[in-house]
Amino acid sequence: MISYLWLGILVLAAATGLLTGRIGAVSAAVTAGAGDAVTLCISIAGIMSLWSGLMELMEESGLAARIARVLSPLLRPLFGRAGKDEAAMRAVSANVTANLLGLSNAATPIGLRAAERIYAVCGGKGSPDEVLTLVVLNSASIQLIPSTVAAVRASFGCAQPFDIMPAVWGASILSVIVVIAAARLFALFWP
Repeated sequence: MISYLWLGILVLAAATGLLTGRIGAVSAAVTAGAGDAVTLCISIAGIMSLWSGLMELMEESGLAARIARVLSPLLRPLFGRAGKDEAAMRAVSANVTANLLGLSNAATPIGLRAAERIYAVCGGKGSPDEVLTLVVLNSASIQLIPSTVAAVRASFGCAQPFDIMPAVWGASILSVIVVIAAARLFALFWP
């Protein structure tokens, strides 16, 4: 579906360029945009590698397990049957920890492992509320260190890329509260 959307945008841009006689400007913008995208990816790669490596060190040192134990009392009530499964809660806690550190790229594979475990614990049929809760929690995610956004800001020359932290904390905490409340509310009406 998304590939059709992108194709439509490209065709619309080319058609507009042809109709307005500015196809050269469209071509130049495509070339410049591709170059900027590569530059951005390279500049973000360093900081993402740093934080992903930090997450690996946390896993190996046992710090992630300690954080999981701290988060466990908060997360268990959200996951019903799966909240009693130690392996599922360890995976959920690792996912939440990665999101807390702003490592959405590292959180995704961890979240997939957590979803598989929760799905198995809940019987492996349909769409259990516990899996949907994980998806909602992972999508909204509280971020203590917005490393990805800070990396993008730094790559564009921001002198203090982490000065957005208070706004990110407020917005991410509020978003998690709202989406979990909405998920619980919708579950009442669509069992």
